[in-house]
This record gives sequence, structure tokens and C-alpha cells, in this order.
Amino acid sequence: MSALTGLTPREIVAQLDRFIVGQDDAKRAVAIALRNRARRAALPEARRREVRQANILMIGPTGVGKTEIARRLAQISESPFVKVEATKYTEVGYVGRDVDSMVRDLVEVAIDLVKQREARRVEARAQRLVEDQLVEALARGATEAEGTRERLRERLRAGELEDSLVEVNVRENMTPQISVFSEAGLENLGMDLSQLFSGMPQPLRPKRMMVAKAREALREEAVEGLLNMDEVVSDGLRLAQESGIVFIDEIDKLAVSGREERHGPGVSRQGVQRDLLPLLEGSAVRTRHGTVFTDGILFLAAGAFTSAKPSDLMPELQGRLPVRVELSALSEEDFRRILVEPQDALTVQYAALLATEEVELTFTEEAVAEMARVAWELNRSLEDIGARRLITVMERVCEEISFDGPDMAGTNVHMDAQHVHERLRPLAADLDLSRYIL
Repeated sequence: MSALTGLTPREIVAQLDRFIVGQDDAKRAVAIALRNRARRAALPEARRREVRQANILMIGPTGVGKTEIARRLAQISESPFVKVEATKYTEVGYVGRDVDSMVRDLVEVAIDLVKQREARRVEARAQRLVEDQLVEALARGATEAEGTRERLRERLRAGELEDSLVEVNVRENMTPQISVFSEAGLENLGMDLSQLFSGMPQPLRPKRMMVAKAREALREEAVEGLLNMDEVVSDGLRLAQESGIVFIDEIDKLAVSGREERHGPGVSRQGVQRDLLPLLEGSAVRTRHGTVFTDGILFLAAGAFTSAKPSDLMPELQGRLPVRVELSALSEEDFRRILVEPQDALTVQYAALLATEEVELTFTEEAVAEMARVAWELNRSLEDIGARRLITVMERVCEEISFDGPDMAGTNVHMDAQHVHERLRPLAADLDLSRYIL
């Protein structure tokens, strides 16, 4: 199970609070869902089959944190995570993309996570193997006066030979590129045809390169040789079906208003809803690595539902998203907190960017309050795009400093409310112009 298995819901919410302001109901719902999944995994097999996963439907306007909650939840839990747009399954005529592909994508992410984890475990052994190969290659081209292998090893560790040329044997990727064109798409074939050639031994070829590049090439081969890929794939499949998180965005675009449509795009939307039913309920999905059961995967669906209602979804789909949480629109105070409170707040990000050019950027409390006020006013007067409006406001406020940053090394820039007001006043005053710029 993931790293969150041992955390209580209260601790999970505290972790999310480091990144996301407000939306406490949604945080509590996902925290409970994660904890219940851990509890379910601890049940006896017979009982576990009867306990269903409580998937979640998040309802709220754009820019209020629906995607961010799901992404951060996966990040702090070290869970495999994929985000899909529900609309992409309706784009190609009445067929669209295979809905099962979201689970196949999740499996690929899970296997990659396991591979990275195992690579870190064998990193020290791989570095020793690479060092031995580099010393051997350097010794072949060295004269007796340049010293023994021990001397070369010392210089290699000290970084004195990074620009030296060595000849090493590396494997070249000879896998042919195969393209398949079909209405169903490559994922429906159940396997990637290029994988037919992945098991073929690739020849070792001598190649001259600098030590720095040779080290990286040899390191990848050393890590691959130390990993048991059968175990990596097996662990990846288990991680996907026990700890996977799938975030289905824009699910409100699948809703069909009024009576069931028999013609037009509504037919495709209804078909996608029907295809989602077995995935959310729990079914077996075939992937090229093996079969994955979806009853342990947490599905988070989200939508603004501005032109449709959750009740416009098929009743069967509503029943498979039994937990509903509503995310509220952001207030002026929320904007102020978003600018300063999260671990990666926008003001911290911009200060860090300019610090790379030795420019120290600071914001007064009044400046932050003014940016929050302007962002909230623009959302109220124009289209409400949530917290994304803050990015536009910050870009406008910091535009001049960002442009002149390379020429301001060693200076301190103190951003106050007057500067913010002067930068935003011409645009905020003309709402017609702001429609096209902010």
C-alpha cells in the first residue's frame, strides 16, 4: 500500500493543507476514502470482496482546486495517478478512445514508479560497477607514467577526468518503430507491437565519448542489469490496483439534459457513461503486462456542472459515485491566503525565480491584499476562472521586474500596494479591455 496507509484522516488533511487553501469538505472526503481503502486492504479476503470502494464526485466551478486536491493527494501518498478528460472519449465520432485506456495508463505510471524506487535501491551498486568500467576504459588508454588504476580511480572520483575521452561498450536501441492505424486505436490491441522486439538482445557496440556522458550511459545499463523486471512489473500491477488514483475531469460534459438522445453527440456521451460503469464498480482490465482489477482503484470525478446537473448523469453512474462534495467559489480572503500560505505559494515561486538572477523580491501584506482584491473583482465582473486569475495578475504585476531582472543582479525589490495598483489600474479600470487581456 501507499505511504498514507499509516496516516489518519486528520493527518492526511494536514498534509493537504500545506498546498491547498480551504475546501475542507473535499479534503475530508478524499482523506476518508484513502483511509477506508487501507482498512479494506486489511480485511480478510472473503470480507474484502464485499466491501465496495466509495468513489467521489467533486462539484465546483473552475479554478477552485478540484484537480489540485487529487494531484496533491497522489503526490503525498506516493500513489500512481492519472488525470483524464472525460471528453476525449467522445472526440472521434461515436467511438472515441477506449475508456479502459485510463487503467492501462495507470499501470504504466505504477510500473514506472516501482522502477524508479528500485533504481534508487540499487543506485550505490550501479555506481560502483560504472566506476570499475570507467577505470578499466581509462587504463586502456593511459600510459604507465599516468599511474595505476588506483590513481585513475582517485582522479575519477575527484572529477578531474570528466572531459577525457574513453571508449566504452554501450547498447544501441535497435527496436523498430511500428505505427498502427485503426479506428479502435493502438490501446485496443491489448499490447504494443514494439514490445515484440524488446526481449531481443541488443548488441554491444564500442563508442567514444567523454567520461561524463559515458557515466550516464553505463549507469542506465548497470541499473537495468541489477533490476528484476518481472518483479518490477508484478509490483507495479499490484500497486496500480491497490493504490491507484484516477481523476476523471469534465465529467459534467457527459451529462445529457432532458430525455435520452437517440441522435447527435448525446449518443456518444451516453456510451461513454455506460463504458465507465464497470470500471467504477470493479472489473478486470487486460493490459500488456497482465490483468488489473479496478475494485481497489479510487476514482475521483469532477465537473463544474454549470450547464448540467449531477442528476443529468445516468442513474447507474451516479450510484457508482456515491460520495458527493461541493467545492465553493473562492472569496477575496481565499485569494489572499492562496498568495502566501501554501508551501509553493505564487509569491514564493516568483521570488525563487528572480533569486536565480540574484534579485531579492518581497511583497508587503498590503500588496498581497491588493492583488487578491483585483483578482476577485475581475472574477466577479468578468468570467470567474477561480485561482487561475491570480497567475494573470501576478504576471502583470511582475512583468517589468521579470524583464529587467538580468540587469538588476544584487538588488532588492520591495513590492508594495502602490506598485501593484499602478500596474493593474489601467487594465482593471477598463473592463472591456480586460476581457481580452486579463
